[in-house]
Amino acid sequence: MSWFALLDCSTRAPWLREDAAEALRRSSRACVPTGSILLETRLSPDARPQRLLSYARRDGGGASFSLMSTPHGSVVCVIAQGGDVVHEVIERGREARTDTLQVTLSWDVAKGLGRLVVARPETDLVLTRDFTMPRAPLLADLVALTHPQGLTEIDPDVIFVALSSRIEPVGPMPSLAPSVPLETAQGPRLVMSLRQGDVVRAAGGALVPVLHTAAREVPALGSFRPIRLRAPYFGLQQDVVVSRHQRLLVNGPEVEYLFGREEVLIPATALVDGYAARFEPAPRFARYHQILLPHHDAVRTSGAALESLYIGRMRRDTALLDASVLGGLPRALLPEHHRAGYQVLRAFEAITLAEARAA
Repeated sequence: MSWFALLDCSTRAPWLREDAAEALRRSSRACVPTGSILLETRLSPDARPQRLLSYARRDGGGASFSLMSTPHGSVVCVIAQGGDVVHEVIERGREARTDTLQVTLSWDVAKGLGRLVVARPETDLVLTRDFTMPRAPLLADLVALTHPQGLTEIDPDVIFVALSSRIEPVGPMPSLAPSVPLETAQGPRLVMSLRQGDVVRAAGGALVPVLHTAAREVPALGSFRPIRLRAPYFGLQQDVVVSRHQRLLVNGPEVEYLFGREEVLIPATALVDGYAARFEPAPRFARYHQILLPHHDAVRTSGAALESLYIGRMRRDTALLDASVLGGLPRALLPEHHRAGYQVLRAFEAITLAEARAA
């Protein structure tokens, strides 16, 4: 298995993979020795404490799970299994109270590993805290987290809850649909076909080598919801599908006139309310790809430019590197990226620019 249960909180309709359902039918005491709980939520704009997700079972020794966000900027996780209690806190600060948060709880009981991660999808913020997970949770208890009835409570601001049977990566995420064509020395190639050592054309026209390719399957919800960028806006010669936080690098006289800069970055999600982009119907899960380049750069695609994977100085943070989609790569082979100082447009600015270029 990988992803085996999912709750889209907008519909309150849970999904459970058939092999997980079969495991439950065979044994109510089936365990999940390795896995992850991924939750995405909006934070309360009125700074109220939020019990994001909670569950309590009183029979057979009892078990409970609670994930909370406090007005003081903390994320608190409490797990009780019989006589074992895990209590972990991550201080994320009080800035940007209305941001979206992703919280990932992962464990591998055989290795004694537990990990709590808090991330803001629209920024580079990733906070991790490792702990010891003494027992494997029951499959039935985990599945109850995605079935909000009786013993389970979910805050109205939670967007989705997903369960996986592996430790899910955190940090910089792939954000290009498999069918996105990137320009190479041999012409356009689908991003899913690129490999280490291939050469792609950067936004400025130079040919640069691909250091690594990354791919990940995620719930097609929240920050992972696919967006179709529509041609001919921003120079696109064909539509491309990306995740919400994929950013376009845009230049031209309208950019200089409106923002006083040669180039700006536009998150795909900022364009959805206009003509240039729309949400893409998707199956339950979406697969995204991305390429790692020697420098923080954008790569040409069908007449436009899309930002490549930005990793900053992650090679210096061993814990985050090991937990990321680049985990297992030698640190010495990874670059250090420096932001080019582009202005990132807000939604109303992006729509204004799209309308100005369409006029």
